[in-house]
Amino acid sequence: MTTPRFPDLPTCEFAFPGPLRDRLVAAVLSGAKTATTGLLQDYERTGEPLPAVGDRSVVVDSAARPVAVIEVTGVRVVRLGDVDLDHARDEGEGYDSVAAWRAGHEGYWHGPDYLGWIDDPGFRVDDDTLAVAERFRLVG
Repeated sequence: MTTPRFPDLPTCEFAFPGPLRDRLVAAVLSGAKTATTGLLQDYERTGEPLPAVGDRSVVVDSAARPVAVIEVTGVRVVRLGDVDLDHARDEGEGYDSVAAWRAGHEGYWHGPDYLGWIDDPGFRVDDDTLAVAERFRLVG
């Protein structure tokens, strides 16, 4: 998906439209959010390639309006059980421990929006679930 304003860049959507996306986009715009985490299975499900260092994308808000451009500065596939505190803090959501980060993300991945999207109400993550830990910088 591309936007008319940035026709050559893919769209970056944090979470589903609504209050969570709005908070995450605000954190990107303020510079507090410089990392994000997705599940590897989501890339496999959608057929999207993993992000690569140097990739740029257009961040959109809950109304699908382009609000920023970010550039990937790091990507690693990691077990959820191996996510570190630096990554958790850099997600810009105020996490002060990996346990708090994990609880917040499990709430998302075990929540109705995500479970409905993957069409698997019984899905659960665990320490061995593979995640894509991405770092980025705001470029515009």
